[in-house]
Amino acid sequence: MKKFLALGLSSILAMSVLAGCGGSANGGQTETTSKFEKLDTDLKVGMVVGKGTIDDRSFNQGTWEGISGTVKNCKYLKPAGETEADYTKEIGNLYDAGFKSIMLPGYYFETALFKAQDKYTDASFVILDGEPNDGQGTTKIGDKTVSITFAEQEASFIAGVAAATQIKDGEFGFLGGMALPAVQRFEKGFRQGIDYANTNLGTNISFKDENSVYQGTFDDKAAGQQIAAQMYDRGVKVIFTAAGGTGIGAITEAKQRTSNGQEVWVIGVDSDQYTDGIYNEDTKQSVVLTSAIKYLDQATHDMIVAQVNGNFQGGEVIVFSIANDGVGIPAENPNLSEETIIVVNEVYNKVKTGEIVVDGTV
Repeated sequence: MKKFLALGLSSILAMSVLAGCGGSANGGQTETTSKFEKLDTDLKVGMVVGKGTIDDRSFNQGTWEGISGTVKNCKYLKPAGETEADYTKEIGNLYDAGFKSIMLPGYYFETALFKAQDKYTDASFVILDGEPNDGQGTTKIGDKTVSITFAEQEASFIAGVAAATQIKDGEFGFLGGMALPAVQRFEKGFRQGIDYANTNLGTNISFKDENSVYQGTFDDKAAGQQIAAQMYDRGVKVIFTAAGGTGIGAITEAKQRTSNGQEVWVIGVDSDQYTDGIYNEDTKQSVVLTSAIKYLDQATHDMIVAQVNGNFQGGEVIVFSIANDGVGIPAENPNLSEETIIVVNEVYNKVKTGEIVVDGTV
């Protein structure tokens, strides 16, 4: 197993999620293995699941594992729909059940949180990849609300450098979910990583515009597989997927092709998706070359610790970037050579010190 030594944070998600309904038909409490030690606290932490599922191996699961690995009193609720009213209802249900610390993973909670933070003034809220607003252009981060954003472009820049250095020559592609700023930053950083490798590291990777596709959702595996098949048929070797569950379809396509003797790869997103790409259970070989990671579990863990210690940074936007080891690639990358990892470590440190600046404007 190759080590990416520059990262001090482990990104390996739990291999299983054992859910119990906890008296609710649309939510539960889960038991997971964790890199964290549970805090000695009675704080009750809740989470509302937005688009996708709690075990998506991506945004929701990473967020939840930071919560469930940190406190013993935790619960998630999955709304019946995906409207502001649906999200508002479940925020209220958590609050009424005594969960005064509520985590909301995704921009789609922005308008519900805008109202909830004023209604539940003794509760603390954390929204990831979003800022509470009224839907009309007015943003307000309450005194007990923290907005967490990530430097996605830095994570995907490192992933792009790693993939280009490893593969050296060929076509790359990008599969996005919705064309949101966070997803667009993933693509922009990825392109910059490829350009950096071509200019400075002797690689010859091309990225044609036809091989950048935004499917429009984060939960359409069939569409993701179809788009990936079209790219691979056009000669693409590596697809970076920033598409949640839609990206799982691309991984499925890559597994099928690799099992049939074709060499194709996927770069995962948000969490380490190596396990999703395993196509040989005996050897544990995977089609996931590496993943562009947001340390979602670390972010939620840190916010809970801050609440318990009395230094919660309410009213602020906190950015997780390479500067604070908040984004990167997995600590272990079995499909990257030692030579590639040496190069990646060097580039990672240059981003961390500011010698390399990755543009995240979209």
